[in-house]
Amino acid sequence: MTLHIPAPWQELHLPQGPGPILVIGGPDAGKSTFVHYLAGRYLEMGRRVALVDGDPGQSRLGPPATMNLALVEALESGERVRGLRWRRFVGHVSPRGRMLVVLVNAVRLVSMARRQGAETVIYDTSGLIRPAHGGLYLKLSKVDLLRPAALIALRQGQELEPILAPLRSSRRVPVLELPVSPAVRPRDPATRRRYRARRFAGYFARAQTLTVPLVGRAVIPEPAFYPHQLVGLEDRHGFLLSLGIVLSYRPQRHAVELLARPFPMERLDTLHLGDLLVDPRTFEDHRLRR
Repeated sequence: MTLHIPAPWQELHLPQGPGPILVIGGPDAGKSTFVHYLAGRYLEMGRRVALVDGDPGQSRLGPPATMNLALVEALESGERVRGLRWRRFVGHVSPRGRMLVVLVNAVRLVSMARRQGAETVIYDTSGLIRPAHGGLYLKLSKVDLLRPAALIALRQGQELEPILAPLRSSRRVPVLELPVSPAVRPRDPATRRRYRARRFAGYFARAQTLTVPLVGRAVIPEPAFYPHQLVGLEDRHGFLLSLGIVLSYRPQRHAVELLARPFPMERLDTLHLGDLLVDPRTFEDHRLRR
């Protein structure tokens, strides 16, 4: 696929500061396309590049309901990335209701990228920007926590103005504003759901039915498992070993049966329960109504 690269993207002076580069924009702003292009420019300079995908709904680097880090070894066609990966569990396909989890994950993934030797970290944020839904404070909190080298905003109109207006008047972060690519096409909610189902199906293609003992392991928020509930299986550092879909819960045996990719059971520390139900046959998702 040939990417249409607007002239202002090509003319962008690449930020060189020590912090990550935050890329923001609304839904269907082409952030992932821009991030792929930006990573390519840094790679051409000989930089060691890491990508953080902070969108739990439309992730390009991992399955839905997760945030992902990739140390880029190569960029491939179709905006695919080859390289080592780390994942953190969000438990839903939107940051709404999981803001603190998203912020903690952001810090942990960027820190991991630095520990792995990344010289440039590019953070592709979610499309949550509406102040009424928490988008303003989520983005401002990321600026405060991550101390980015720059914030790059892909604008289509005035949709980012509530976020950009205070930042332009602040000295916390340089703000660079760019147009979206004219090749961007909006996606309706049904298209987004189908995309998530394909991503879940691809992830669980190598899954097996596993019985996971619960004795000596934490369950967050509590051991109340629902059929088809999505579960994050985490190590003691909070990184994802595998995703699981609840098939059955056996409280009398202190065990839960999951559809999950095989993982080193001895490393399992915590079962983190999500707010999402995923059908193990169609892989369509629905919000869990407690």
